[in-house]
Amino acid sequence: MGSLMADSSSRPGAPCSGTAQPRRPNLRHWVQFAAATSLLWFLGWLPHRLARALGTVLATLSYWFWPRLRGVGLSNLRVAFPEWSERRRRQVQFGAFRNFGRVLADFAHFPSWNRENIERLVIYDGFENYACARDQGKGVLFLTAHFGNWELGSFAHGVYGYPCNFIVRELDNPLLDAFINRYRCLSGGRAIEKRDAAREVLRAFQRREAVGILADQNTLAAEGVFVDFFGRPACTTTAPARLVRKTGVPVVLGLVIWDAQMRKYRLRFDPVAWITREDPEEVIAANTANFTRLIEDYIRRHPDQWLWVHRRWKTRPQGEPPFYPSCGVAG
Repeated sequence: MGSLMADSSSRPGAPCSGTAQPRRPNLRHWVQFAAATSLLWFLGWLPHRLARALGTVLATLSYWFWPRLRGVGLSNLRVAFPEWSERRRRQVQFGAFRNFGRVLADFAHFPSWNRENIERLVIYDGFENYACARDQGKGVLFLTAHFGNWELGSFAHGVYGYPCNFIVRELDNPLLDAFINRYRCLSGGRAIEKRDAAREVLRAFQRREAVGILADQNTLAAEGVFVDFFGRPACTTTAPARLVRKTGVPVVLGLVIWDAQMRKYRLRFDPVAWITREDPEEVIAANTANFTRLIEDYIRRHPDQWLWVHRRWKTRPQGEPPFYPSCGVAG
């Protein structure tokens, strides 16, 4: 479940967007929908603490019974932290699975959170950086990642009084796609499908709103550039850098970080400097590399909060062999 957040002036309860014609669900879609919604409703019905406990159990089961994902995660960790022992890598990988269990439980409880109780779940950290960017009056580009509770960022921002747009990748199951987006929109948000994003993002900036982009996943070579990520070239989307160069909007890094001492999240905002170069493509490459470095810095500080099971180095430079030749086997 990935979302990209954007500050919006729309009122709470604004509908999710979507211009595509509805897809007709098949039997498999209905079975998946029944199973997923039953789980979410049950987790949402349980007290929040019990829901998190059950989410942890489900995540632990996934760790042991989903060897393909476990293998991908461990392969990534071996690249990122070659100096670590295998035991430590497995501990971090297990922690990342547990983090996803927490994300699932918190997502199921979205209908329960409001302005009166949201501070029990998440607090702002560095809000002045967001406010400073917003006050420039050009809109704001949020740089974010599948880190901590990435679903909570746009939702909590809306609950605090800043309803958010967020770009989503359409799910294969149209029933689940609509259901999950309804949860995401409960705090007044507005979902923008990825295929509509270019037009809608520019319109949002024209309205001086903010738009967020998840910039931590593998992309096709035609859609990105190779930049350093944990010491290895990783094909990374250039969309954030191209949008900033075209529109001149300020950039803010926004991540939702689990704080184990407080037992709640921090919605952290950091300013992001813009790097200038004479050549336009060098500008895109330099800033894409800088965006990626900032995300990597947070992953290094909180390695068990990133989605290690994603095949981040799947796209390789021309001539290089596949990085995940045996990703179906647990490491």
